[in-house]
Amino acid sequence: MNIEIINIGDELLIGQVVNTNASWMGEQLSLSGFKVQQFTIIGDTREQILDALWKAGERCEVVLISGGIGPTKDDITKTTLCDFFGTRLVFNEEAYKDVESVFARRGYQVTELNRQQAYLPEDCTGIPNKLGTARGMWFEKDIPVPGRKGKTVYVSMPGVPFEMQAMMKEYIIPELKKRFHPKSIYHKTIMTQGIGESFLATLIEEWENNLPPAIRLAYLPQPGIVRLRLTGTGDDETEILDLVEKQADKLSLLISEYIFGEDDDRLEAIVGKLLLEKNCSLGTAESCTGGYIAHLLTSVPGSSAYYKGSIIAYDNGIKEQMLGIMPETIDEYGAVSSEVATEMAIGAQTNLNVDYVIAVSGIAGPDGGTKEKPIGTTWIAIATPEEVFSKQFLFGDSRDRNIRRAALQALNMLRKSLL
Repeated sequence: MNIEIINIGDELLIGQVVNTNASWMGEQLSLSGFKVQQFTIIGDTREQILDALWKAGERCEVVLISGGIGPTKDDITKTTLCDFFGTRLVFNEEAYKDVESVFARRGYQVTELNRQQAYLPEDCTGIPNKLGTARGMWFEKDIPVPGRKGKTVYVSMPGVPFEMQAMMKEYIIPELKKRFHPKSIYHKTIMTQGIGESFLATLIEEWENNLPPAIRLAYLPQPGIVRLRLTGTGDDETEILDLVEKQADKLSLLISEYIFGEDDDRLEAIVGKLLLEKNCSLGTAESCTGGYIAHLLTSVPGSSAYYKGSIIAYDNGIKEQMLGIMPETIDEYGAVSSEVATEMAIGAQTNLNVDYVIAVSGIAGPDGGTKEKPIGTTWIAIATPEEVFSKQFLFGDSRDRNIRRAALQALNMLRKSLL
């Protein structure tokens, strides 16, 4: 059974809004054992919607639609669905009570415009929306496709992400599972840092070539991290889970030095957990990353228990005044050097009164590089209660990627030190 996802909205086509709905829906359906065959993005016109509905119905047994069912004049999906299914809008008392309830919670009276949200196509099954006023709509239609049995399912949902997501989780995916009985599917993701995708592929080539037919491997790189996703599919859920876990164990033995976690693990959260276990504190001294490491660390709930603060020493004068860097050190070795990064770490350790420090100094770009120190040159130092060590990296010529990669590399260096 194949699924097509149709996202409606001119704002998606012109790039004004990023289409996060498609990626979220695709992921959730995949995790539930369904195959998404195609994504289609169209504008807010009757002709485009009708054409997309027909073509999607010919390709797939299930068509999921998001967007265009709000109360304003540019939201024409609902009336176009009536044309497609040969039905009409009728007032739905139950839907209206939901609209009233939403407005009452917000302290407002229902306007005539919002009252229109209670009109639904007569032949659809309404799907409650606990977070908004636009109900979802479940339709079924005979689409003449050779070899296909049964009716094609069409489901229309709001384009507002949190409303759509709740609807998918609570109603639509469970209903699709009841009807189509998808195969069991199990995903496991191995998180790696400190090695590029191509080098990783070379290391695990033999293991990858000998994967069982029921398991697929996907490389999912992003700046500073490569995720390896194992996906197992089969009829027996327990058997598939066991098969994937055994292959993951084999993989872990091959690349253990690069693995920092699994699935949704984040380096900043793992570092925080290790600091809590050791009852130790952390501070940061940042130059080229400009506070990004501090941002990652403080994005973890409860980080105030171990993270004490940062000194963002972007200017050399601040490095000298706030971190105690000797002027002659900068003069002799340059601000981007092992010597300066080391003194930054020591100075922050003293001034912030912490057990551990991450210190980073580099050339993020796009300017400032030289032949000796090209853009992307970065020194990272880690101060521990026992020692201070530093390492040089050459990250590349993209400023944003350099900052991200430097932050993740620094966190991973600290993680290894804590272990």
